[in-house]
Amino acid sequence: MDLIGWLTPWEFSPTFLLVFFVGVGLFLRGSFVHRVSVGRHFFFWLGMVLLYLSLHTRLDYYAERMFFIHRLQHLVLHHLGPLLVAASYPGQVMRAGLPMHWRYRLRDVRRTPWGRAVVGVLTNKYLIPTLFLFFVLIWLVPKIQFYSMLDWRLYRFMNWSVVISGLLYWNLVLDRRPSPPAAMSPGGRILSPIFTMTPQMLVGAILTFSTHDIYPIFDLCGRAIPGISAATDQTLGGLIMWVPAGFVEVTGLMVALATLMRLSGKNRLPNKRDVAARARRAVAAVAS
Repeated sequence: MDLIGWLTPWEFSPTFLLVFFVGVGLFLRGSFVHRVSVGRHFFFWLGMVLLYLSLHTRLDYYAERMFFIHRLQHLVLHHLGPLLVAASYPGQVMRAGLPMHWRYRLRDVRRTPWGRAVVGVLTNKYLIPTLFLFFVLIWLVPKIQFYSMLDWRLYRFMNWSVVISGLLYWNLVLDRRPSPPAAMSPGGRILSPIFTMTPQMLVGAILTFSTHDIYPIFDLCGRAIPGISAATDQTLGGLIMWVPAGFVEVTGLMVALATLMRLSGKNRLPNKRDVAARARRAVAAVAS
């Protein structure tokens, strides 16, 4: 198959193209307003290209018919792609890419009670890591995996869910600010990848050493690569969850650790006395 054939979408999605090009356009427009380093450009464009190749090319055909390619696809959609995009810190740049009156409107909306509530949910330090882990594991339940491969609506929801939860999660973990204003504390950013990584590696190990075919749906759909048995396909998929996915999580952990050391070196970590004083002021404000 030639290059054009590989880049041709298996299932054309105008919604994905709209979201993709709006995001790219905002970042590109905002980069003329804010100074964006070469490294941040590299991370953003590499992450976006990987997300595009995983979702809107011929690769999607193979992801529906080979378990290990499906796991590779989700490694990019849930871990690597969102990690790279978040590492470019695109939020401020993309806001700068909006027309001025939209930026004012966005600012006003964020100041409303429901706007603050939405931001609070999307940056909740307990909810977002839990959803990140949930959307890794829920789609591996055999019955749910079976139906998600047969129903195109459920299949697209599956892919969108891992991308969105990945972006929200890595946005928290890679935040370079002290807390507050960051939603998650510097220490929490180090512990969070351990919390999300351990169950994934355990499930990967179970799949790797399993002796029976847990996902017969891929035989039902017809495996796209002849010569790879169900056992080998499943073992490869388990190894991808076990090793590369764990490596991506460790990378995020190391970035968070570097942030903690940088903030500590600049004496920007809150001490216990400051935290206690803020808590007393908050209690007094509520009581009054």
